[in-house]
Amino acid sequence: MGGKAIVATNQIKAKVVSLALDSTTNSPVVVLAPVDAEKDGQRVLPIWIGHTEAWVIAMEMSDLRPARPMTHDLLRDTLRTFEAVVTRVDITELREQTFYAMITLEQDKNYFQIDSRPSDSIAMALKFGAPIYVAADLFFLEKSENKEEAERMNITNDPETLEDRLRKMNPEDFGKYSL
Repeated sequence: MGGKAIVATNQIKAKVVSLALDSTTNSPVVVLAPVDAEKDGQRVLPIWIGHTEAWVIAMEMSDLRPARPMTHDLLRDTLRTFEAVVTRVDITELREQTFYAMITLEQDKNYFQIDSRPSDSIAMALKFGAPIYVAADLFFLEKSENKEEAERMNITNDPETLEDRLRKMNPEDFGKYSL
């Protein structure tokens, strides 16, 4: 069921600024930041993701291609076969320690929104060269109604606080994600 593109208000255009491995949890972390830090603030949003999705994101960031199509490649190629494209992804909310996202597809001027994990959304945005948008309050969790949720998850998105936290960790505790 196609329709018009639904664009949420109060969104900040973001980019992937890094991908790392939190060795205390052995989980990859993708870090998003506003594209226009002067306008939108110098904030970051760390999202802990799965290893498979981190590998896909790392491959895209490194402009490397697998010998055979991986799942995200298969999805991209299937969408292209049906002349559909990912036009944007939105990281929409944090609820019960889980981030939510939507992928917006366009086919023949019809738009479709698909619920997705942020990691898959980010991977597809990179594969299609589509913009990533983040609900503004996710960059300002300490000022939002999600403050308790952020505290429970130990999420900080103030780059100075995050930088201090990372600085205190041993290098073995938090390293670059490698392929």
